[in-house]
Amino acid sequence: MDRAGALTGRSRAQQEVIGAVRGFARAHLAGPDVAVAVSGGADSLALTAAAVRAGLSVTGLVVDHQLQEGSAATAAWAAATVVELGAQARVLTVRPDGGGGPEAAARRARYDALEQARGGRPVLLGHTLDDQAETVLLGLGRGSGARSLSGMAPWTAPWGRPLLGVRRAQTRQACADWGLEPWQDPHNDDPRYARVRVRHDLLPRCEEALGGGVAQALARTADQLRADDAALTEWADRVYPEICDGVELVVEAAAALPGAVGTRVLRRWLARVGATEPTAAVVAQVWALIADWSGQGPVAIGGDAEHRLVVLRSAGFLRAEHRPR
Repeated sequence: MDRAGALTGRSRAQQEVIGAVRGFARAHLAGPDVAVAVSGGADSLALTAAAVRAGLSVTGLVVDHQLQEGSAATAAWAAATVVELGAQARVLTVRPDGGGGPEAAARRARYDALEQARGGRPVLLGHTLDDQAETVLLGLGRGSGARSLSGMAPWTAPWGRPLLGVRRAQTRQACADWGLEPWQDPHNDDPRYARVRVRHDLLPRCEEALGGGVAQALARTADQLRADDAALTEWADRVYPEICDGVELVVEAAAALPGAVGTRVLRRWLARVGATEPTAAVVAQVWALIADWSGQGPVAIGGDAEHRLVVLRSAGFLRAEHRPR
């Protein structure tokens, strides 16, 4: 099928995807120039096709992570498909490394490459309502707080997610209606990954047990928590300069805040004094120095091979110190 010509199609799935992109563009974009992160899967191809049909000037950015045999050929095919859809395309070759496991390393490499290649344009990502529901379920299983459970935001410049209200089945149908045959990433069916187990086992079981509508409900939960988290974070940002000078934190002023605000102030201060991504357990222990003070000793928040970084309470202030191991 002539894919560029097929963009004139008006199936229900096509209309839904195009409408989502148009609505997103009206709400968040200042101009027509955008980049789209393209994997070759149904979500990113449907997003690319819809963005072209919505009148945007699209450059598809195809990231080759070099993690699978034949990845270069797959990336070249995805770029060629993007061009057939009426957009420009670039292949970005990366080599993931660093800690946190292969998924985390690939994600860091992907976003770094997209940031470097976007040329000042917003980058549209093909995350769907199903991805949002899976994210919330994963956060629930890990005991995450509101920030994690609020899922992915539709717009956090320069990253945009126009399809968060669209089901994955709709992007697949839209691709079929446009004559597209998406690439099937074998990682998406590999049960070694927690997200795959949630997608193929846990979420379908929840839908069956609760009579359907679970994915939509989880997505609504994310929207509600995101609004709450934004309000609490704005409150914490507003009072932060009154409580912290960057070096010390005033205990009495922090203790007067609601816990949800005080712990946000504290987390920001901990990052400022050198804690590396403080966990919920670390934040709770340091918060106890403020809200449950009984003379306890310092709390370790990081350090290196030679020194521990600790937080202690003294004379009404929290301070961070490096101490020899």
